Amino acid sequence: MPSIMHLLSKYARQPRRGSRGSRLMPFILLALLLSLSAATTLTAQTQSAPPQVWLTDLDGPVGPATSDHIQRVLERAAEADVALLVLRMNTPGGLDSSMRDIVSAILDSPVPVATWVAPAGARAASAGAYITAASHIAAMSPATNIGSSTPVSLADADTQTSATGQKAINDATAYLEGLQELRGRNTAWASQTVADAANLTAPDALAQDVIDLIANDLDELLQAASGLRVETTRGTLSVNVDNADITLIESDWRHDFLNVITNPNIAYILLMIGVYGLILEFYNPGLGLPGITGIICLLVGAYALQLLPISYAGLALMAVGIGLIVFEVISPSFGVFGLGGLAAFVIGSVMLMDTESAAWQISLPLIAAVTVATGGLIIMVLGAALKAWRQPTVTGDPAMLQMTAVAMEDFAHEGHVHVSGETWTAQTGTPVHKGDRLRIDQINGLTLHVSKQDPT
Repeated sequence: MPSIMHLLSKYARQPRRGSRGSRLMPFILLALLLSLSAATTLTAQTQSAPPQVWLTDLDGPVGPATSDHIQRVLERAAEADVALLVLRMNTPGGLDSSMRDIVSAILDSPVPVATWVAPAGARAASAGAYITAASHIAAMSPATNIGSSTPVSLADADTQTSATGQKAINDATAYLEGLQELRGRNTAWASQTVADAANLTAPDALAQDVIDLIANDLDELLQAASGLRVETTRGTLSVNVDNADITLIESDWRHDFLNVITNPNIAYILLMIGVYGLILEFYNPGLGLPGITGIICLLVGAYALQLLPISYAGLALMAVGIGLIVFEVISPSFGVFGLGGLAAFVIGSVMLMDTESAAWQISLPLIAAVTVATGGLIIMVLGAALKAWRQPTVTGDPAMLQMTAVAMEDFAHEGHVHVSGETWTAQTGTPVHKGDRLRIDQINGLTLHVSKQDPT
């Protein structure tokens, strides 16, 4: 830089003569000086920028909403070139499909992921153990535990000894062993936590090389993680989080919306509102609101169900049951279709969720409440049908024969009469005077055969 200043002053002292290039030289040197100064400033700012650390929470059962949130945070972290993503975890487990989606996203992440089981009293049970194993850095707080990785559907001892159960255990064990081996941790522990549901406290997990470190708080975690070398999709990286800026990434509206509708009870209620809204609209066409509400709830409920592990046999039974109930409402059969549909609906509701995890089951009291409400609807339909069956006919020929016609004119053979607000052609065998009240004896097409009523 001093040499450029020297040349600039030298050319400034020279007389202005010679070629145009000579006269422009001072301005060229000045432009070079300014460019060099800007580049130096930018480099200094870049070098002084602190690394970025993102912190997000996985709190509660692992499900579709959690999986979607973690995957989107990982994508944004990669775009922002974050130095480290800390996943603060406290989970009892969750759905296998959602857990595997999170694991795959971590394995494909160019950003190092540190899963930290925290705060004190938290756990990484079942699905949480697999996510921890997949992370580049596995950490725990004191007074936390990890393990119990047996698939929930195989918790029963008899089920574990069956051929299908043994296959599932072998698959889960191999999956966890592969993750532990990839991160250079204890692989023998995988068979213990899957087959025997073994659990470890934080000190035991560190002693058995199941995790990498114990940290009381986030600062201690970052201090211990700084300088560790991890393998990512970008190759081997050294974690640099000294004096890092920490950003808490909270859940957004999409996560909160998915978290609500993927609750099996909420999805079930939405489905029922949708079905009965459409039934009400079909039963009373033109209302509009029940139909619109029913369509919206049915679509949202169907979207939620396709994210959940459902049994298609249970869903088919529910559909058959609802179809029979609708048929009963439209064409009452005195309970045959209604009761059969109700039985199919209840069985299908119990079978709907294809998982043994209690967090993803439809509440039995909710099923009972919906069943009672549906049974009440069927009873109302049956009562209305029975009442209508007992009442005399009020339309058609039998009803006309019970009505009284009034002569609109004098006639001896054929004329016009007034019946229930309508004008009919009438024939009679005796003379009739205008205003006479006549008895309808017979109906022949659009012609009534009438006679004078007996005087009372």
